Amino acid sequence: MGLLTDPRAGNGEMAKFILKYEKLLCYLLYFAGIIWMMLLALPQFNDNTYYSENALLPGLVKKESNLMPSAKQFHHELLSERERFSDQMPYAWILAKFHQLHLDVFTHNFTLNYPFRNQKYTGQNIYGIVRAPRAASTEAIVVSVPYRPITSIHADTTPSIALLLAFAQFCRKQKYWAKDIIFLVTEHEQLGMQAWLDAYHGVTSGHDGVLISGDLTGRAGSIQAALNLELHSMTITSIDVKVEGLNGQLPNLDLFNLAQNMISKEGIRRTFQRRFDTYEKDKVKKWWYQFYTLMSMILTQATGIPTGNHGLFHRYGIEAVSLEGFDNSKDGAPRNFYHVGRVVESVVRSLNNLLERFHQSFFFYILPCTDRYISIALYMLSLVLMMAGVFIKAFAIWLRLQDSTTNQTDEKKISSNLKNSPQQGTEFNVGSIASEILWTHTVGVSLMASPKFLTSILMHHLSLRTEDAIYYSFSTITLLSILWPIFNMKRLSKYSNTALVCVITCVEFATALMCIAMHNFSLAFLAALLYVPIVLAINPKHRVSSRFRKFLYFIWPILHPFFVTTCTIIIYSFINFGDELIKNVLVRSLQATKHAFVLSIIDSMIYGNWFYNVTVALMLPIWLLYWNVISRNTKNHV
Repeated sequence: MGLLTDPRAGNGEMAKFILKYEKLLCYLLYFAGIIWMMLLALPQFNDNTYYSENALLPGLVKKESNLMPSAKQFHHELLSERERFSDQMPYAWILAKFHQLHLDVFTHNFTLNYPFRNQKYTGQNIYGIVRAPRAASTEAIVVSVPYRPITSIHADTTPSIALLLAFAQFCRKQKYWAKDIIFLVTEHEQLGMQAWLDAYHGVTSGHDGVLISGDLTGRAGSIQAALNLELHSMTITSIDVKVEGLNGQLPNLDLFNLAQNMISKEGIRRTFQRRFDTYEKDKVKKWWYQFYTLMSMILTQATGIPTGNHGLFHRYGIEAVSLEGFDNSKDGAPRNFYHVGRVVESVVRSLNNLLERFHQSFFFYILPCTDRYISIALYMLSLVLMMAGVFIKAFAIWLRLQDSTTNQTDEKKISSNLKNSPQQGTEFNVGSIASEILWTHTVGVSLMASPKFLTSILMHHLSLRTEDAIYYSFSTITLLSILWPIFNMKRLSKYSNTALVCVITCVEFATALMCIAMHNFSLAFLAALLYVPIVLAINPKHRVSSRFRKFLYFIWPILHPFFVTTCTIIIYSFINFGDELIKNVLVRSLQATKHAFVLSIIDSMIYGNWFYNVTVALMLPIWLLYWNVISRNTKNHV
């Protein structure tokens, strides 16, 4: 224990080693974390998927459905009905069909109070329930479809509703169901699903008064699992299984495996992240293909935005996936709804076999392809290695503070002092240090809670649109945060105070990312990938070379969370619209950035997405603290 609590223990060997090889060790750990993540895409470092929950009995179900004739008829009728309601859901037609199928039919009304204007939007969900003949409505399975009108910018889901109705007709005639089956058609994409889930569980997920979920007139049992359908054609060549949920949550791996295996059994090509499995013989090409798929999942998961309605079930302990079907002749042989219907039947009947909730397989994993996975025990090591470098840096600065009266950085001199003399006291201005840390975090929390207030002022006095008001507010805040050290230069001018702030910030940064990684590893990993190499270069020395100061003064403002988001969207725009003129791409990027800020804040208010909160209340204060340390290097140097 002495080795951990007293750097003089063991003749100071640990202190001497850390002080001598600090930078080399920190950067070696950083690159080791990156290399480990890259190695995880190799088959030798990941595992084949398998079933942990034997009660599913996948593949042993005798399939009986033939949904093609009825689905085709429903699809034809719904297409005609959609022409009459181009911008809304044909409530009457769907209700009539549910009633004709002898389901317990209910409607659900909800209201959205738009947070930045005095506007209200209403919506309605429709759901029917097939009661389990072999149980007392204690458990349920949800089969859902988001309705998209003709005016929607998203791909059509009319075939999905046709298949849902055909499957409901099939389920109504069967006597082996041990769980209720809820057939749900939602309006307004994820908004309708969030309102229905809140009403079903009697909770409010977002800010009070924003999404008014209302009440449900009918319920089934406790929901065990859910299957969301997004089929864009009556002829399907491939099905993509989507798993990413709100705030990076994932369903139990057994459910993902079940969906992928049932798709494969029906001869339909399966994908993950819209990418097929590769059968390249070249090991390097195969590794790169799977690593690209792996990084696609990490980038998608890091945003915290669900990739489908399934992603909103996870916070309630409900395992759910989305099946998105595509019709592309290049992707494989076309399959009709006879095969797709049997996939849905297989999944739902396997879920019907469950004796308890999913619990045996993994809830934390990343996927390089459809049939291999990487568990948390393996991928977490990459982030641990990166964060270890930050902790070592904090410890090294603290060791140097032990001999701050001499201001010498020679390792032998410091270790000799630690060994032969008692620890010399270092004077800290505790009040100033505490106030700086407190104020930076107070600014972050205030900004997290202020978008509605700031936008109302700008919209009222300058008549700006919502996205313009938010964008200009954040632009002003970014400018002020970059200029902040100019007004704060006189405070904490002593080296010891600045160094202690750097130590505290390093510990907070590393601890915060490790905490985030326990829920959303992808977000923490990308933040570490971006910030750690520059953080390791920051050092509150008395003397800093002019070239090094210029580098930090150039690079650190670019790493401001506002600029990082803007640059990311610009790069994304150039990737997707590279054929257009640069001017047009930049205009697209600006508009996309404005909308991204608005949507991020709205997602936080309605769904409880953490991305905006983490960025503003955590990463921005940490950025400010490091920026103050960098600025004081100049003053100390002068």
